[in-house]
Amino acid sequence: MRWTLKPKPDSKTVEDLQKALQVDASVATLLVQRGIETYEAAKTFFRPSFNDLHDPFLMKDMDLAVARIEKALSNNENILVYGDYDVDGTTSVALMSSYLKSKSDQIATYIPDRYDEGYGVSYKGIDFAHDNDFTLIIALDCGVKAIDKVAYASEKGIDFIICDHHRPGDKLPKAIAVLDPKRDDCDYPYKELCGCGVGFKLIQALASKEGQSVEDLVVYLDLVATAIGADIVPITGENRALAYFGLQVINTNPRLGIKALISEVKKDKLTITDVVFIVAPRINAAGRMKHGNYAVNLLTETDEFLAEEHAKEINTFNLDRREADKQITEEALIQISENNEVNRLTTVVYNASWHKGVIGIVASRLTETYYRPTLVFTKSGNQLAASARSVKGFDVYNALEACSEHIEQFGGHKYAAGLTLKEENYAAFKQAFEDEVSKTIDRDLLIPEIKVDAQIQLDEITPKFYRILRQFTPFGPGNMTPIFMTQNVKDSGYGKCVGEDDKHLRLTVVSPQAQSRGPKFVGIGFNLGNKIDLIKDNKSFDAVYSIDENHWQGRTSLQLKLRDIKA
Repeated sequence: MRWTLKPKPDSKTVEDLQKALQVDASVATLLVQRGIETYEAAKTFFRPSFNDLHDPFLMKDMDLAVARIEKALSNNENILVYGDYDVDGTTSVALMSSYLKSKSDQIATYIPDRYDEGYGVSYKGIDFAHDNDFTLIIALDCGVKAIDKVAYASEKGIDFIICDHHRPGDKLPKAIAVLDPKRDDCDYPYKELCGCGVGFKLIQALASKEGQSVEDLVVYLDLVATAIGADIVPITGENRALAYFGLQVINTNPRLGIKALISEVKKDKLTITDVVFIVAPRINAAGRMKHGNYAVNLLTETDEFLAEEHAKEINTFNLDRREADKQITEEALIQISENNEVNRLTTVVYNASWHKGVIGIVASRLTETYYRPTLVFTKSGNQLAASARSVKGFDVYNALEACSEHIEQFGGHKYAAGLTLKEENYAAFKQAFEDEVSKTIDRDLLIPEIKVDAQIQLDEITPKFYRILRQFTPFGPGNMTPIFMTQNVKDSGYGKCVGEDDKHLRLTVVSPQAQSRGPKFVGIGFNLGNKIDLIKDNKSFDAVYSIDENHWQGRTSLQLKLRDIKA
């Protein structure tokens, strides 16, 4: 691992904020690193408010979208709520359809089949709308590049409203309204909403026309918080407020579908991390293993018994997904070894039988073993399809573009992409991709990086310090869990390997200068069991870690979640 200590922010700014807030310099430093430099900014950060949410009519085309929906409701038109099959898409469809169903009985939902129709707006979906007399489609988490599809719908007398958050192309579809804060001509103050967030702004606008405020829409925020966590958008600005209040709903009064999913979780309070690792994978499993409709049915169910039945189905899909990705990952690692590709700068693997729904997860898993740009291919119809994952700092999209002569189609962004190619071009592509990465990647990027927020001493870790850190939540991109470094510490002498195959490390971290009277903290290092020799025989070592709470037999104590240690 590479340890990179973040640059120290301007000392005068830190000092001024420290005085204004009456906090330690380390807390003020963490805040300034996150762009929080004044008392008012800190107040907004620590005390999210509904006042932090912007006027939805600041978004380009919002007035047009609201007018068209009001007209459709007034005329009793059939409205089709259309969304992608992932978490952001299915939560968006659940949010929009459940809101509109409180106004009309003429509302239906449509999620494209991942394997038959693929991502985004499909001709098959538009044909379904036409065959069933829908005159308005509201597309969520997709559609901003669906120029031909929207034109096709228009020919059939179907209007489109698009709610998307992906970057548009040079031209926009000729829809009634295109709501996307990333439009160049959109002056909406916050650009990082997820698809479900854009959908929420639309229902906020619709509700405001009936004299309702955002407080009247709190019931929908469990969906928005789930989408924010799952889609890995920055948890800053408006997203921070939406996630903060959404987590409150999840922890106090979630919709029946989410309640059923988390019913067996043994935690008093779920965090955004729990949403990402417990709720989101289960919702995603529906679209990966079966169909996204199962997720929408779960998230909109109003009967408790049926919600529990839907949750059981989804949990079964998730178990199938786990088994598939575990097996495929093992097979891929064997393939890398047998092909003598351990020392390459890229991972490119293929098996015709691998499940298309999990190859993206497998690509991410493989980067945990071989930290390098990775593609996992499987058979899809008469072509091969792949999911690509990159390492921090390397643009895999650009690398694919350089190999485009071997590719049929590709799309994505810097760190994740998808592509298709003809089977006969696989070997040539594999070599071209290796050559391109070899030419362009900085070799340092092939070593995983830990970004350290601050260097502190063990005696700075106090219950008060941790209470303030806890108020930094919810954590996520733009406000990651603070990582600290402490140098020249020792184990108290009882450190040991724990867990299956002794994979993990448990020790008690002390400061050598104050071993008898100074602070001691239990440290847990997942997958650090192979570093046991660094702490033996009273050796000093450096540690990077986050601070956590340990609850054991009714007692609560602070512990260090070790990310890495070095001699």
